[in-house]
Formats: sequence, structure tokens, C-alpha cells
Amino acid sequence: MSKIGGMRGFLASSIGVTCAAALALPLTPPAVAATARPVPTTEAATAVRPAPHAGTPDTTMTMTKRRAAEPYAPGSTQSLPLEPLTRDRATPTAPDTPEQGLTRRSTGHFSLVGVIWDDPAAELHGRVQVRTRAADTGTWSGWQDVETHNNEHAADPDTPERASGRVRGATAPLWVGDSDGVELRVRSGPESADADSAQHGTGARILPAAPPLPSGLRLELVDPGDDAPPPDALGDDSRTTGLADELSAADELSAADELSAGDQTSAADETSAGEAAATEASAVNVDLAPLGATEIPALNRAESEQEFFALNAGELTEQQRAKPFVGPRPRIVTRRGWGANEGLRERGFRYTRKVKAAFVHHTASGNGYRCSQSPSLIRSIYRYHVRSMGWRDIGYNFLIDKCGRIYEGRAGGVARPVLGAHTLGFNSNSMGIAVLGSYGAKKPSSAAVKAIARLTAWKLGLYRVNPRGKTYLKSAGSNLHRKGKKVRLNVISGHRDGFRTSCPGRKLYGKLGSARSKAARYQGR
Repeated sequence: MSKIGGMRGFLASSIGVTCAAALALPLTPPAVAATARPVPTTEAATAVRPAPHAGTPDTTMTMTKRRAAEPYAPGSTQSLPLEPLTRDRATPTAPDTPEQGLTRRSTGHFSLVGVIWDDPAAELHGRVQVRTRAADTGTWSGWQDVETHNNEHAADPDTPERASGRVRGATAPLWVGDSDGVELRVRSGPESADADSAQHGTGARILPAAPPLPSGLRLELVDPGDDAPPPDALGDDSRTTGLADELSAADELSAADELSAGDQTSAADETSAGEAAATEASAVNVDLAPLGATEIPALNRAESEQEFFALNAGELTEQQRAKPFVGPRPRIVTRRGWGANEGLRERGFRYTRKVKAAFVHHTASGNGYRCSQSPSLIRSIYRYHVRSMGWRDIGYNFLIDKCGRIYEGRAGGVARPVLGAHTLGFNSNSMGIAVLGSYGAKKPSSAAVKAIARLTAWKLGLYRVNPRGKTYLKSAGSNLHRKGKKVRLNVISGHRDGFRTSCPGRKLYGKLGSARSKAARYQGR
């Protein structure tokens, strides 16, 4: 077990700045702010978005302009503007057609797809279908549906992340495996198979006029890069030992300073910034695992209680010291463990006050992944959230695969109240846990449900919260609860409890009662 006795002294407050501040934050601060595959240049008229300097708005180009390949990224994103299609989807037609897409074509390698558009507040009312060509066999898949309603996974209104000017509307991402060809159709109207047949003359039902599609539709093809974590960006121990002591207040940059400095960053500076970001992301977990660790090890019940006492020193009642009700810490794969390219995200971290509730999600990315591919899938979602959707980091605080492995999500420290972008209207004082896959019709694995219970028993226990209890959260505004309303929720809730959505899928939502009971037992209740 890592030494934890001096954790609170180590975590002194300073929010939303660079590595120095990241190494000195309290558990409950105030809310604040590999080698890439080549990108194709021939058959597919690709437009690939370059990486702006970390934390810098991409204001020099509009979405619709062609761009150079992203530098220094473990993977790449091909961004293709959609074209109006005729009903046979073979030739272009009028620009106001209710159907857009891409005819069959070859592309560079990718493993995940999604569709984005200009206005993050706009909704895509219709059906998105894609088919892809497997890179190893050359075989084309059948048509697959892409979940269109994804805007409920987002930063809260009136937050810096939401108001950055970089955020876009988007479908959920879909994992398709290593592919090198694509065909896409986006059709305005009802999202159902009978609507599809009626619109093409094979059914008798008359449909209402199709609503317009959002403007600026683009297909994003995401390649996660190599399976292995990126090369060591932290260097030897001599470079990082005593780092917190060596950094002074003079080393800290304000947000405005970071943006100004970013405008003049060279390629060498960008590489250095990526290394600093990797150190920053690892350092916030340094009392749980060594700097640069690929996983945070599991603790038994007694060790977890010692950790709890260290994190809450001086704040516990006699009864809480006698019965801490904290579950054993589960094994957690770190961002370094799943190969996060820390140069993609915005620098610094943002925190909420505490963790009072956990919202469970599914990624709606399909179930056709192997557990060995989970790191690649997470890297792809991370890149889609940041590069394609314009978020500061991956939205979820944790992710769980169907084999029950738990992964660190948004950077900032797994034991700390990191502000996520997962449940629009209820990101404050909560955490978001996403199970990789789609669970509307498919049951989640027992291993995944158990992992939800183990993770919530530990993390909620650190904040003295009963996973079988109820809590109140103040809504920041959603399609289900008006802004400012105090909403009574289960401590472990599904996304649909805070927002009118199908997430986390009917089958996974039905397992949350079991997760609550298991989590309470892990806490010794």
C-alpha cells in the first residue's frame, strides 16, 4: 500500500492551473474552472482537424475548411463533410434534401465513428446508419444504427467548458473495429425501421414532414493508435522526485497566460507540454500509486479505512471513526494504463465540492468489442469527446468494460471530486460511471454490475455517503428538471433520472438496485 499519511498536506489548494497547482489540491476544493497511422490523401477527400495547443480555442479556422493532419497524436481523426444524397444514395442532389451522407469509399484506418454538427444545442431528429469495411478481410458490414441522442452527455450550462465556443453537437460514438472503408446515410425523420420502409415506398403509412437536419454535418473516423500505452513521457525518477517542492508560485500560469503562451508554442514546446501534462495527470494520484503507474492497486477493507481516515483527518465524528463504512478500494487502470495522450486535453483540472451521487451511463458504442480492446475503445472515445465534440477532456469520471475492469476517466485524481461532463444539469457534486457498450436490449455482464458496486462503495464511502440512500442535487437545467430545482435522487442513479433519455439502457438501468445493495454490503452496512 502506498503511503497516505501526508496526503492532505500534499493536497493544498490551487485550482485550474498547470502542474504546480495540480500537485497541490484539496480533496474538496471549490468548483473551478505511439505512433499515428498515416492519414489518407487520395480516395477519400478527408479534412482532418489539427490539434490546437492544449487549452486554446481553435479560432483560426472554421469547421468546414480542410485542415492538416493532427500532430503528435496517438491515432488520428478523419473528418469528412456530408453530402446531400438522392434516394438511391448514388449521386448528389439538392442541398435541402432530408438525406445526407457519404457514398462508399476507401479511407485511412479507423475503429470508431460518429457524426458531429455545428450547434451543440441542436438535435438530430432522424436516423444515422453506417457500414464499414474490415481492414483485415475487406468485407463490408451490414448497416449499423448510430445512437443519435447524445447531447445529454455534456458539461452543465453556464460553465466554462460549455461556453468555450469549441463544443459541437454529436451522435454517440460507435465502435466498428479496425476498418478502412465507409458508407454513411443520415435521414431526417422518425428513427424506426417502419419509417425507413415508408419513406422509400415499401410501406403505406404517411409520415409527417421531416425536420431539417442540423447544419455542418461531418463524419468523424477515429483511429485509437497503437494498443500499447504511449512511450514514457515522465522520464526517470530523478526528474520527478520532489517536483511539488521545486515548483513555486512563479511557475504557475493563469488561464489567460496559458492561452497567450499557447499561441506561440513550437513543435518542441508542444512535446514538452504533453510531457508536463502526463506528469500532471499522474501526480494527482501519487498518494495512491507511484508516479507514472499504469494501475492503482486494490486495497483490502482495513487498508481502505486507513486511507479514509487520512483523507478525512479532523473531520470525523466519533461514530464515523468507529464505523467508517468505506468499501475496499478496487483496482483501477490509470489514464497512463489505457494510453491517454495527455496532450489532447485542456491543461489543469476542475473540481466540484464533493461527491454525493453516482450517475451510471452506457457509452452506446455497441457491444462488438473484446475486453483486450477496451483501452483502444477508451482512447477513441477520449479523442472523440475532445477533438470532435470540443470538450476539455473525456466526459466520464470512470469507465467499466464488460469484463469488470475499472478505468480512470477524466483527469484530476480518482479519489477527488473531479467535475465531469456526463449528466447535463447534474455534473456538480456527482460522478459519472460509463459501462462500455449498449444495454437497451442486452443485459450487462455480472462482472460489470459488480464493478459498479465495488467502485461506488469505495468512492462514495470516501465522502461518507450510503450507496443505498437518497440525496438532493440542485439542477443546473435539463429537459427533465428546471434550473435551480433541488431534486431528490437515489445516491446511485441512472442517467435517465436526471435527464429524459434512454441512457444507461433499459437492461443496465434494471440492475442498479442490485448494484446499490452490493455496494452497501461492501461498505459493511
